[in-house]
Amino acid sequence: MKGPLYLFTIMICLLASAPGRSESLSYNLKPVKVAKDTYVFQGSREHFSLENGGNIVNTGFIVTNEGVVVIDTGPSARYGYEMHSAINEVTPLPIIRVIITHHHPDHFLGNQAFSDVPIWALPETIAAVRAEGDAMSENLYRLVGDWMLGTEVIVPNNSVNRSGESIGDHRLRYIALQGHDKADLAILDETTGILFAGDQAFMDRAPTTPHADIAKWLESLDELENIDFYLMIPGHGPVIGDAEAVRQTREYLVWLVKTLEDAADRGSEMTEVMNLPIPEKFARLASVKEEYRRSVHHLWPEIVRRKLPKAIDRRND
Repeated sequence: MKGPLYLFTIMICLLASAPGRSESLSYNLKPVKVAKDTYVFQGSREHFSLENGGNIVNTGFIVTNEGVVVIDTGPSARYGYEMHSAINEVTPLPIIRVIITHHHPDHFLGNQAFSDVPIWALPETIAAVRAEGDAMSENLYRLVGDWMLGTEVIVPNNSVNRSGESIGDHRLRYIALQGHDKADLAILDETTGILFAGDQAFMDRAPTTPHADIAKWLESLDELENIDFYLMIPGHGPVIGDAEAVRQTREYLVWLVKTLEDAADRGSEMTEVMNLPIPEKFARLASVKEEYRRSVHHLWPEIVRRKLPKAIDRRND
């Protein structure tokens, strides 16, 4: 049987022969060993662009004595196949499991490269990929262009519905969370103490909020902070040896919501809110201006809906 790498080679040859297609695009993925058996592909802290091809995400893998467990597959088929090749350079062991942390496109659109192995996710994530995956892929194509050529949406085919399992000589704990997305999965390798936090935690990069429920997110961050771990791999930003990514994410979200709620209480217009100053402690975060404006679009309508009856009552008093 021909494997996914063979099919990718054929796909690239066909794309390279098409007029106007770029065959030279490469993510140049290089796995960084962060602990025993544990590797990370660290993305940039920028927003999606033609320059980075959507590689703004941290993905990784764990080498057990039975085979490799992949955590998230990146933003495109090209990324997934390059990831697959890079893993093969580290170990001859087969890839036996893929785990997707949530349904944002930079985390699952590389699934195509791993379609011959079980792909696991929370049930809500599976449903969200099935419902929104094509639209997300099309939107990412508009943002990063030819990096997305040949990418097809592969829906995870196995549901994470238990708290953990042993895979070879590693014991994984599955932590179902909420708030950043419709469902968020963190994975703690209890054998090494490595915590894959997904997009629950951002480090030195402004959080994204397209599907956020901030109240639930803050509750999940409290849960994450109470986990005993050795290293945390956030969804975006550098690997860190403490819970600073959790604290940083929490502080930003608390400020964001308060800023928008205070503006709604003042009767501000959305355009005014988008131009409010960002405090110095958050201004240093990568992509903060873009993400703040995006968050106003995401969160403002609901905040105004909640605040409007109270504002009307005050005017009538």
